[in-house]
Amino acid sequence: MAAPEPEGLEQGLFAHLIELRSRLIKAILAIVVVLAALVPFANRLYALLAEPLVSRLPQGAHLIATEVTSPFITPLKLAFYTALFIAMPVVLYQLWSFVSPGLYKHEQRLARPLLIAALVLFYVGGAFAYFLVLPAAFRFLTAVTPQGVEMMTDITHYLDFVMLMFFAFGLCFEVPVAVVILAAVGVVDLDKLRKGRRYALVGAFAIAAVVTPPDITSMIMLAIPMCLLYEMGVLAVRWLIKPATAEASS
Repeated sequence: MAAPEPEGLEQGLFAHLIELRSRLIKAILAIVVVLAALVPFANRLYALLAEPLVSRLPQGAHLIATEVTSPFITPLKLAFYTALFIAMPVVLYQLWSFVSPGLYKHEQRLARPLLIAALVLFYVGGAFAYFLVLPAAFRFLTAVTPQGVEMMTDITHYLDFVMLMFFAFGLCFEVPVAVVILAAVGVVDLDKLRKGRRYALVGAFAIAAVVTPPDITSMIMLAIPMCLLYEMGVLAVRWLIKPATAEASS
């Protein structure tokens, strides 16, 4: 059989690089457009982000800026994070459009719902952290503040802490996607997943103890959803992996 022509390989590689460049430009452009729309509202965004803590501070207490540029830079950083958060569907769509032509049909049918589920679960994890976990954590932290000590949090440190919580909870909520991927590549099967529930329970509480602030309420508020999400992953494996495997073998 004749070896492939070097010129054909170079042309194919060049075409892929051109398409990759086009997809990257579209993804970056989407982020820039959203960022430009959010910049005028950067201070309002920060006020909204700080609400879970500010609403629980003592009367007259407030956040502070310990650096000269913090009042300007920190809201802009938040606007960028928010733009990335909002534009993520476009970024993932461009990634999918570049990768999907190289996948088999059964791989596409499995990867498409996983990609959508990963995005939705990350959003749900961030919302869960903002509306439920952060208020509970700040309620605990302000309650245990020693007498005579006034909590005056730096705006940059607060942003870093909240973004870390959003990212951590978003990743932890990806448990069903991780379970399905592990089953799809053959690392685990349905029987192992069912037998591993006790280990999943211990792992969920261990991860929650590391990720969440040092109060039992926040730890439970992450560990229990992770256990439920593990069960969702087991159900997803039962529904998705067997049909995909059967189609691949046929």
